[in-house]
Amino acid sequence: MDKIILNELEFYGFHGLLPEENKLGQRFNVDLELYVDLEKAGKTDDMNDSIHYGEVYEKVRSIVEGDIKKLIEAVAHSIADTLLESFDQLEACLVRVTKPNPPIVGHYKSVAVEIYREKTV
Repeated sequence: MDKIILNELEFYGFHGLLPEENKLGQRFNVDLELYVDLEKAGKTDDMNDSIHYGEVYEKVRSIVEGDIKKLIEAVAHSIADTLLESFDQLEACLVRVTKPNPPIVGHYKSVAVEIYREKTV
């Protein structure tokens, strides 16, 4: 299956379990793999035969910068659901949400969740 890949989209949101996270906010990174048949778009060179990256970005931005969620699992799920509902050509998606600086004790680069969802018929 062909795919469109969007790497390291960066947003500022207020998701987390702790009140400080909901008040101060933090950076979140999102990586996407959008599974879509790109053969027609490759032949026609017509945007209507693909998925507009800018529209994807804006939908993801509105979720990550929008309503507060306790878990990044819920953020990833909302992104996947929204994208699958919004784009007819999209057959499946892989969504990774990374929290670079979660407020947990220890030495690490980041924490992340990754989910894969397919369009249901």
